Amino acid sequence: MKLVLLTALGVGGATVLGSLIGFIFKRLSHKFSDIVLSFAAGVMLSAAVLGLIVPSIELGGKFSLVVTVAGIFTGALCLNLIDKLVPHLHSFIGGDIESHHNANLNRVLLFVTAIAIHNLPEGIAAGVGFGSDAVSKALVIAGGIALQNIPEGMVIIGPMLAAGVTPRKTFVCAIITGLVEVVGTLIGYFAVSVASFILPFALAFAGGTMLYVISDEMIPETHAHGNQRGATYALLVGFCVMLITDVLLG
Repeated sequence: MKLVLLTALGVGGATVLGSLIGFIFKRLSHKFSDIVLSFAAGVMLSAAVLGLIVPSIELGGKFSLVVTVAGIFTGALCLNLIDKLVPHLHSFIGGDIESHHNANLNRVLLFVTAIAIHNLPEGIAAGVGFGSDAVSKALVIAGGIALQNIPEGMVIIGPMLAAGVTPRKTFVCAIITGLVEVVGTLIGYFAVSVASFILPFALAFAGGTMLYVISDEMIPETHAHGNQRGATYALLVGFCVMLITDVLLG
């Protein structure tokens, strides 16, 4: 339990770390942020497939494929529903909010709310990994999510400062988005620990949420500024880094 809590704090703390970097580099170049985000997408893709979806199939028993596919689509559909209620992250990052100092504060706060909501299933994915008792795979999953949270924390700073939010309130908002991920991690861990029979479905569900975030949020953003080739190779590098890590950790 102590390791789960420390990991949850680490995953949520990555967003806060990213926000601190965002204060230092308020105007990061798109090329740099796209490469970082693409690498994180590759890490998350590898973690989702190897750490969540494959174990779901292995633990699913007679109807493993049915359970896993159902879990993946249920996770994706849940985030699809969330996307109907809150805006896409890439509709804000690099958009009007960053380019106009008179950006509407309500849109900025909605943007931050969107990040916080998206952080919940990511935290659940990390928690479910620990609930499966495969600690090495859980750490890989959590590491991938934490890595993705750093650039995510970085990009929320500029828009809020540009909209007139004070640095202190901006940092508090960043902390809140990180705490949402901590809560999600604990929810995922306790849900699976209490009802282990749902583990195969829960693993696939968490994998589906991660695949949705990668495809619907991260890849479109990294390909929006004319650096598709660099972003693609960064994604492949991230995927292979996590692949090698997963194999070495057994």
